[in-house]
Amino acid sequence: MANYLASIFGTEQDKVNCSFYYKIGACRHGDRCSRKHVKPSYSQTILLPNLYQNPAYDPKSKMNPQQLQNHFDAFYEDFWCEMCKYGEIEEVVVCDNNNDHLIGNVYARFKYEESAQAACDALNSRWYAGRPIYCELSPVTDFREACCRLNSGEGCVRGGFCNFIHRKDPSPELDREIELATKKWLRLRGRDEKSASRSPTPEPTRKRF
Repeated sequence: MANYLASIFGTEQDKVNCSFYYKIGACRHGDRCSRKHVKPSYSQTILLPNLYQNPAYDPKSKMNPQQLQNHFDAFYEDFWCEMCKYGEIEEVVVCDNNNDHLIGNVYARFKYEESAQAACDALNSRWYAGRPIYCELSPVTDFREACCRLNSGEGCVRGGFCNFIHRKDPSPELDREIELATKKWLRLRGRDEKSASRSPTPEPTRKRF
């Protein structure tokens, strides 16, 4: 029985624990959900709910698509460089959804659990863009399961209101810049160090908005 319960934990067959919270770290029912949201005591992944304020969802915004991408690139690079202070990052995911439980959510998956915990502890006393930061450890370990598969293909009919993550990507140019800067930084600090390095973190290269 114990083996069976372990095998279905966090799946749709699990009638006790919420599969959406387990896969995505967020659930549209929130505290009203009939199933348990088991918060991890340790994880490689942190979640910062509603951190990115997307001007595309501001009815007063007059930004064109290129300006919106530039705005996001500036945020993405700023966030990546800040997270490097706590350890090696494996992935950053920003939600492009427009529903209450996913809008502006930002995830960072570190190589080591210790780095994620250090980031979580530090960020909960920080502010960003004039707003307090809220950070928590997330159960998400595989973003292939958390992200909407239709969004990258023929298109998701639910759009921004999908309950799976619609991932917002940086421009290919910034993606290459971050990859090169991170490789250089890892060479300086030593790839397998678990503790945060005293070496400088990657420097932002783009203009701020």
